[in-house]
Amino acid sequence: MLNNNNICANQLIEAEAQSWDHILSYLRPSCIKCAIQLGIPDILHKNPNPIMSLSDLIAALPNLNPSKITFIPILMRVLVDFGLFNYHQQQGDGYSLTSVGRLLVENDLFGKRSFFLFAQHPVVLNTAAYMGDWLRDDLSTAFETAYGKSHWDYCAEEPEFNGVLNDAMASDSRLISNLLISDCCAGVFEGLTSLVDIGGGTGAVAMAIAGAFPRLKCIVLDLPHVIGDRKGSGNLEFVAGSMFDKIPHANAILLKWILHNWSDENCVKLLKKCKESIPSKENGGKVIIIDMVMEDNCSNEQLVQSQHLMDLLMRITHASKERTEKEWEKLFLDAGFSGYKIITSLGLRSLIEIYP
Repeated sequence: MLNNNNICANQLIEAEAQSWDHILSYLRPSCIKCAIQLGIPDILHKNPNPIMSLSDLIAALPNLNPSKITFIPILMRVLVDFGLFNYHQQQGDGYSLTSVGRLLVENDLFGKRSFFLFAQHPVVLNTAAYMGDWLRDDLSTAFETAYGKSHWDYCAEEPEFNGVLNDAMASDSRLISNLLISDCCAGVFEGLTSLVDIGGGTGAVAMAIAGAFPRLKCIVLDLPHVIGDRKGSGNLEFVAGSMFDKIPHANAILLKWILHNWSDENCVKLLKKCKESIPSKENGGKVIIIDMVMEDNCSNEQLVQSQHLMDLLMRITHASKERTEKEWEKLFLDAGFSGYKIITSLGLRSLIEIYP
């Protein structure tokens, strides 16, 4: 009995430790946001030496109230715990960037800083806070429960929030752009003479593709409030309009992180529109999709958890979802496509080609 009691006590202690982690986890993004606001990742990145002492770091922090200096090592300690920075005790209490911390450096080519700040925007946080209320009302999303309108209508009416979202999408596009024109994906564009990037936002992906493939005409299609007064040049063109109304004709159509924003019904409708705008498979027509294939990388537990959370986010924000390969296949067949191929994994997402 004593042994059984000890097992129960150990289980209780472990459960309590896990529950405290959940209780206090709200502080994690707040601490990271604080580090970004203070410019700590940028200061460490710009430091001529890979390791920066605590005293030098404090001296480099702008507009820091002298009475709050003693809080900086406390903040740095938890940021080390989160894996953003390395702590070097032997080098005079010094700090250096980890590969994760590097992603928070401003204007880093592969950075997630803008996406992190978008996720911490009060509008996004408030949507999640309304989850319980949403489950008891008859609205389609928690976003509507919180704001009385759809996410896209809110973006069209609130330029500040729309700007934060566009910055996040643009930063993500820079990462995807580099992967698309790298050796692992460049073959996707071989033989194409024209491409429409649907929902291409500020054009980050299309610009990279147009630059890498000068003979490939790239068209960015997005809503008027997103396109604004942007003008193309050379083999890049911007077109304002709705993807559900009219899609310019091209050899191929690119849908980067678009379909996960929409219901199955709307996805089929959009894919049918895409099919009408491309030539036959024999003449090189195809749709290129960059989106999540749920649990396609089950060996990476952290990636799978992120996919599950993204699926939840899509459901409470857009009444949409992330999809398994079987669910993707059904969409493609329902839209009249003859086949598909998952080309490669891009971490959280995959690159899929579908053929008319």
